[in-house]
Amino acid sequence: MSLIVDTAQQRLTAFGTPHRIAMGKGGALPAVAKREGDSATPLGRWSLDGLLLRPDRVSAPSTALPWRWLRPSDGWCDAVGDPAYNRPVSHPYPASAERLWRDDHAYDVIIVLGHNQRPVEQGRGSAIFWHVAQPDWRPTEGCIAMERNALVALLPRLAPAMHLDIR
Repeated sequence: MSLIVDTAQQRLTAFGTPHRIAMGKGGALPAVAKREGDSATPLGRWSLDGLLLRPDRVSAPSTALPWRWLRPSDGWCDAVGDPAYNRPVSHPYPASAERLWRDDHAYDVIIVLGHNQRPVEQGRGSAIFWHVAQPDWRPTEGCIAMERNALVALLPRLAPAMHLDIR
């Protein structure tokens, strides 16, 4: 089963229900054109590879997705050329890596998408997630974001065999 993202309408339809989303401030573009730092959301069909949750802000979910609690040291490498590029890392990390433990609530719930995962190609984009939207609905750096309660409500219905189809 695919969950459909309509980038033109900025809507994600899941199980027949449309949800408002925020997406990359660089717009949407074909995955083959995606580059690190372009702030674009990659078009394509992406697997739901796992779930990361802030233990101080979200309860343990009932979900078939593989998941774990976030730790304050968790990061995601965005350094082109680094062996851990587009992979989770632990801070302090010697190369550039986004911090996943944030003061805002954007990463209270993170679904890791399969973009540029198998295999990882250097410079083709990193840390493409499905996460919580900012209260002002500002664009993301390339991720898909939606209202927190709606995202949490979807978790029990999501499974590893599903895909997020960004069109």
